[in-house]
Amino acid sequence: MTKTKPTVSNKDVALQTAMMLFLTKGYHVTSMDDIVKASKVSKTNIYYHFKSKEELLIAMVDQLTARYERQILSVAAQEDLTIAVRLERIVNMLTTNQSSMDVLGGCPFLTLYMQTSTESEQVRSQIKQFFDRQLHALERLLEAGVRNQELRSDLQVQPTAALMLTSIEGALFIAKACDNPRILQDLLQGLLALLK
Repeated sequence: MTKTKPTVSNKDVALQTAMMLFLTKGYHVTSMDDIVKASKVSKTNIYYHFKSKEELLIAMVDQLTARYERQILSVAAQEDLTIAVRLERIVNMLTTNQSSMDVLGGCPFLTLYMQTSTESEQVRSQIKQFFDRQLHALERLLEAGVRNQELRSDLQVQPTAALMLTSIEGALFIAKACDNPRILQDLLQGLLALLK
């Protein structure tokens, strides 16, 4: 019995190529011709699926946010693990995702937001909603930790979740800017110490 490889559509090839170029070169400096050349998908075929570079960007942000959310929520839902282990796995997952691609600003969402925030209200809204959902997921995780007596009973959940999210985003940027991936592990240890 012969196994067939799953075929990747030209649409997906163009989308993945655009993602790599937008995140590593920049949205503004990447032309549709760059995407055609790197993907080896014809311009006509790309425009059949995406009417503009912005439409390609919107589809890419949809895909990226969905992937990150699936990964984060999957780890957060592992109730057999302690809160500390789940937080560590989330930070490690973010670190692994960032190191697998040389993202300009350390974080793909920060990179895209800073490059497109004034031009694409839809992208700006997608990224804002993504961070709102991540903040809410962290709040739920912290609430569970307080309830299970894994975290301090006097922990202020909302400000702590905000501190964690902004610290992680800042650490992703600083790790990239300073070429120091260790900063993310140092951040994790610092955050866990504050929670106990």
